[in-house]
Amino acid sequence: MSGVLESAVPRTCCAIPEWMLIGLEGRILSTGRRPDSGTMTGRIRAKPRCPYADPSPNQNPPHRGGSGSKSSYRLGMSVLRLDDVIAEVMERTADGGVRIIGVDGPSGSGKSTLAARIAALIGAPLVQMDDFVSWVDLVGWWPRFESQVLNPLLSRGDAHYQVRDWENDEFGTSLNGWKTVEWSPVVVLEGLTCTRAAAAERLAYRIWVEAPDEVRLRRGLERDGETHRELWLDSMTTEREFFTEDATRIRADLRVNGNPDISHDQESEVVLLD
Repeated sequence: MSGVLESAVPRTCCAIPEWMLIGLEGRILSTGRRPDSGTMTGRIRAKPRCPYADPSPNQNPPHRGGSGSKSSYRLGMSVLRLDDVIAEVMERTADGGVRIIGVDGPSGSGKSTLAARIAALIGAPLVQMDDFVSWVDLVGWWPRFESQVLNPLLSRGDAHYQVRDWENDEFGTSLNGWKTVEWSPVVVLEGLTCTRAAAAERLAYRIWVEAPDEVRLRRGLERDGETHRELWLDSMTTEREFFTEDATRIRADLRVNGNPDISHDQESEVVLLD
């Protein structure tokens, strides 16, 4: 990659389709409405055994900002329609006029695929943490992300940010070029630590995606090659330590199985962790 890359993401979400503004109780909501606080009826119980879990009894958290319906779930409340996830997002408070969705989880869990589907369904721009993270730095870039992405979006401004130079400096932290994401009523963040404690309360909705270590490693090596095995193993340890200390998983509004064995429509549904 040479020179300066200037990439702009078009403003595709200027008007939210009416179907997305229909709350789980069938109410038409405006994009600026601040809903009453509350929890979704029918709390989803889950007892996952994973390295990111809190020692306390675990469960899918109550969904903030609306009182939904159990009809969104099927197969023993294990499968959820993405349309219903989006409807719930639209019930959340729009801080600064924007609802930011964060899709987080360890590398290779399937979060990129899910985030892309959600962004496509809404017509929302997507900001990827791969433009910030590196093999050697999981946290040091965060102030730049806040100042160039999060703060502008929450102030009704465009996000104009420097991006990682993966082509010329794969194993370092160099930057090369800029991207611009225009302000939109809904923005999707995707990638490692995007729902960390430092940003959690500024996001409208937080999704955690998880898959077994062996599945994630296999996916990573299929993408990056066997030469990256040690890098992947080291990164998996670093990520596990960060997510455990940060309590990222426990704080999520929705926890998704990134390697499900339940039959479902992969384009329109997600399988919940159980």
